[in-house]
Formats: sequence, structure tokens, C-alpha cells
Amino acid sequence: MNDKPPSSNGSGKIGVFRRMLRAIRAEPLSRDDIQEILQDTDGVLEPDEKEMLSGVLEVSETQVREVMVPRSQMVVIEKDMSVKQMLEVIIESGHSRFPVVGEDRDQILGILLAKDLLRYFGDSEQKELRISDYLRPVSVIPESKRLNALLKEFRDSHNHMAIVVDEYGGVSGLLTIEDVLEEIVGEIDDEHDPEESDYIEPSTDEVGRPCFAVRALTRIEDFNEFFGCELTEEEDFDTIGGLVMAELGRLPRLGETVRHGGFEFVVTRADRRRIEMLQVKRIAEEPVVSQIS
Repeated sequence: MNDKPPSSNGSGKIGVFRRMLRAIRAEPLSRDDIQEILQDTDGVLEPDEKEMLSGVLEVSETQVREVMVPRSQMVVIEKDMSVKQMLEVIIESGHSRFPVVGEDRDQILGILLAKDLLRYFGDSEQKELRISDYLRPVSVIPESKRLNALLKEFRDSHNHMAIVVDEYGGVSGLLTIEDVLEEIVGEIDDEHDPEESDYIEPSTDEVGRPCFAVRALTRIEDFNEFFGCELTEEEDFDTIGGLVMAELGRLPRLGETVRHGGFEFVVTRADRRRIEMLQVKRIAEEPVVSQIS
């Protein structure tokens, strides 16, 4: 007889999945039911495992509009830019793919891969650059598309970027395969992502006015030091994202605006679980909470 007790972690995991299997055999579970079981696995599944499994379930219900990079935050290359100007955009952003626009951001001519420009520099003759020779087809998707369908489309087409359009055909943002995968596995940082000290960066709004791009995880004390202000921390939150959520009393939606402490905070990137990025401007008005602008 083997008196060795089973591993609590291993047996616990088996127990969770047996519960799920029994429930499925008896009656099909809804996604909410499975989510509830996942949340009831403290000490059984690692936090990262729970987050990933939860993300897999949510990705089929999440629409593109909830996680896209909004139009005002898109990094684009204009068709009439010189090679030097293109290189400046590529180097400064650290991205590998860029929408190429014509007269305005609603005219997307194609997608330029930074690596494709190497062919131009590898040409010993170095003729004048014709950007049209290096463009790849653009994938256009509606805001309502589900992320699981988009992920399959990315895999089948081998495209890694899609342009998002609204119901009137205007460009409302873009989405990459990395954005979709981050909804499942969490934030994927690379060498070009901001360091802890770069949580607040100068930016411009949709009409070119100066503002700041602020990561939601920026600590309030760091925000105060940067702007020379005195926003107050509370027991329930100590980040700018937490402050915005506390002002609204719920998780903000993409594009929603909050005014507080002499600042205007606009949610520029968020999903149903968290805020990621905010656009911040100084204002003089009294604190106001507004709906989506």
C-alpha cells in the first residue's frame, strides 16, 4: 500500500478538470460557468495559468474595437516622405510594420515592412525610392470583428497587421497579431517597449495638439513628480489607471474621458479587464466625468 500523499498541486489540478469534465458530461457549460470554476482554483493553478485560460475564453467574445490602437495613436508613413524621414519614423517608433497613407489617414495605400526597405539599400544603384514598389496588401476589418476570428485570419493570410474601419468606412485604428496574443498571454514586452522610466511620453492628439501618452500602470507619485501636481493616492488605488476607474466607478471604455485635478484623461487603449494607455492634457475646468467622446 502506498501511503505517500498525492501532490496537493497536482491532485488539485486534476480535481478542477474532473469537475469540469463531470459538468460537461451532465450539461454543457457556458463560458461564464467555466470562468467561475477557473476563479475557484486558488492554490491549484498559478496566476499566470489562470490569466491565460481566462484570456482564451474571453478572446472569442472580445471585439476589435475594444483592444485596437486608436487612429490618433497610429504610427504611419506618408507616401511623399523622403527616405530619411521614413527612417526617422521607423527608428523612433521601433515598429516593424507601418500603414502608408495618402492624402489623409483614411487613405491607406498598403503596409510597409521595415525589412523590405533593406532591399532598397541593398541595391547598388540606389535609384529614387518608389514606395509603391515595397507596399504589401492591406487587410481591412470592421470594429465588430471578434478576436478569435481575426487570429485565424492572421494565421491563414500570414498578415500580422489589420486596419480597422468604422461603419462609414473611415479608419478608426489598427490591430496587430501581437495585440491579439497579449489578450491571451498578457503583456509582451520587447526591446522597443517603454522602460519603467518611460511611462509618460510626449504625444499629440488627433488634431495635432500636444498632450502626453501615459501608461495606466504609472504610479500616482511618479505622475505627480513629472507634472509637478498633487493628485491624491487612496487605499484602493495607487496608479493613474486606478484613479480613472475610481472616478468612473467602473472599468472605462475605449475613448471615455475623465477630468480630475486639472487634467483630462482619455482612455486610448483598454479591454474588458484593464486600462492600458491614457492620453493626458492639462485643463483648467472643474472635475467632470464625461461619456465617450
